[in-house]
Amino acid sequence: MSEKKILDQTFRKASFSGDAGCVEVALNSDQEILVRDSKNPSGGVLRFNAEEWKAFVRGVKVEEFELS
Repeated sequence: MSEKKILDQTFRKASFSGDAGCVEVALNSDQEILVRDSKNPSGGVLRFNAEEWKAFVRGVKVEEFELS
């Protein structure tokens, strides 16, 4: 996907993030989930297919990625 197409996507960030930096997500026309840093929207973008994204969300919900 070209840089222009990525920048044209509608990215959303969590309402819980307030003014703090956060990750933003978007869904592109290929049904990929795009993830970027809200503090650096023109930086790199990660792409996930639906199954990868569902696995990640499941891990978040069960606190698999907690740092403490």
